Amino acid sequence: MTAADAIVLAGGRASRMGGVDKPAIMIGGRSMLDAALDSVRECGEVAVVGPHRPELDSRFRQVREVPPGSGPVAAVGTGLTALDSTAAFVVVLAADLPFVTGDTVGRLLSRATESTADAVFAIDDSGRPQYLVGVWRRSALTAALAGLDSLVNQPMKAIVPAETILIELPDIADCDTEDEVRRARESLATDRASTRLDLTEARERISTGLTLLVAYEAALSEVPGAALAAPITAAGPLPRFDVSAMDGYAVRGDGPWRLRRDVGFAGGARPEGLRHGEAVRIATGAHVPDGTTSVLRDEFTAITADELTRRHGTPIRDDVRKSGEDRKAGDLVAPAGTRVTAALRSAAASVEVTTGSVRGPVRARIVMTGDEIRSAGPLQTGQTRDSIGPVLPDLLAGCGVRVIDRVHLRDTAHGFDDMLTDTSDFDLLVVVGATGGGAADQLRTAIARAEARILVPRLALRPGGSTVVAELATGPTVLGLPGNPFAAIAVLLALTPAIVAARTGAELPRKILGPLHNAAAITAPVHRITPARYAPTGGWLGDPTVRTAHLAGLIDRDGLVIVPPNAPDGSTVEFLPLPS
Repeated sequence: MTAADAIVLAGGRASRMGGVDKPAIMIGGRSMLDAALDSVRECGEVAVVGPHRPELDSRFRQVREVPPGSGPVAAVGTGLTALDSTAAFVVVLAADLPFVTGDTVGRLLSRATESTADAVFAIDDSGRPQYLVGVWRRSALTAALAGLDSLVNQPMKAIVPAETILIELPDIADCDTEDEVRRARESLATDRASTRLDLTEARERISTGLTLLVAYEAALSEVPGAALAAPITAAGPLPRFDVSAMDGYAVRGDGPWRLRRDVGFAGGARPEGLRHGEAVRIATGAHVPDGTTSVLRDEFTAITADELTRRHGTPIRDDVRKSGEDRKAGDLVAPAGTRVTAALRSAAASVEVTTGSVRGPVRARIVMTGDEIRSAGPLQTGQTRDSIGPVLPDLLAGCGVRVIDRVHLRDTAHGFDDMLTDTSDFDLLVVVGATGGGAADQLRTAIARAEARILVPRLALRPGGSTVVAELATGPTVLGLPGNPFAAIAVLLALTPAIVAARTGAELPRKILGPLHNAAAITAPVHRITPARYAPTGGWLGDPTVRTAHLAGLIDRDGLVIVPPNAPDGSTVEFLPLPS
């Protein structure tokens, strides 16, 4: 995108809606102000003109026109004054456009740079120019504002230059009434519900769209699956003091050495200091005595009576680990975003660190849906055994998720509403079933009633197309999985690592890639996910067919492969190992 600054006008009060804070109105799970700010994300400096909003990122310069409410021209002038850069173009955007996107701004900027016009404005579907959806040459905007005696209560037409371009852009209608807000919400919900994303785009939306968990201080031993919210540095040196790296003899001088009768043990009393020509028996990890010039390992030594010598032809080595040679106090042990693993806990403990600032682990509630599902007791007519709920905790644990409970929800019109409201004790709601469009599939309508922000409406994936991922206004993530057992497991393994990384601030796990030898027999017009086993020559062999109503197809399989559309044999695919 061409270098440009932006002015976002966010001070409007909706007089036809009782004077509410219009930019803060939520549509599709985010405010109209957030939509405007997202659309100018690629701009340099961004000035937000309106009442102070403490929740905004510090990169946005918040200013207020004087007097407040003195019209759009005054607001534009205030915003321009707040910008320090000299970018040639300035985007001017109102914060009451629920469908504006970065593509909208990009198209305006592209047209502005291709022309000599002073400004480029959008035209809405009715043919009306939108002077608060435009790109100005900075010089033209500065001159237009300077040409007015006063900026207060001036209409935008007062500064529109003679040399302008108008271009028709979709989805730039504003919202001035409750009815327009309602229609915008319904339109957005309809569009999102029908959109199918491939796995790459779905993971990207999850990675950039979910909210980080709150950081807190914790004992590292108690938070497996969490990620560091701040770097860990060494509290002390490693080793803490000079220690023997081998079983052998601490010696002073070049030898031969007079052998003393005392012994230095790891964790025991430190031997007295060595005099020149002395040696003392020492164990691996023991604190070497003062005066030690080296440690001579056992296999390099020869002892005659009380005399110690070096065997002829053995290499000269100094088997002493010096204090701080691995880490000095203050050295970085692990950066923010590192997952809390056994290796991290061990490395931290070795430099006297047992606690840290962390996010997570992600706490999950599992919801099994359907009147026909029964987890315990004898089956009644029309019921089927819950064969997936009992295995989900193990699979989620393998992704770094801590399951707090598993509940069963009957098929009712509003069964999800309370569950999407009372969210204080979990970060992730994993729902199995109720994601399709059938009469009993109520999750999507409940998500809409909760005004959750939908990140993944559906997947272009076989199986698993009915998947939905959303973020509730209260913070938790909703992962709606198909009721089909294999599809549910496949999507869970494909998306949960991205959810955990996004919520905890950890890096995404590195992908396992390799050749799928029989890809042509499996591939489809969209991504397909199927069980696979290791091939003797490396890579994998996938199952061309799989019964999705149960998990029997995973027996004696090593994992799943994600097969790209129209893939020939030998194509590189992603492999998802099955937790053991």
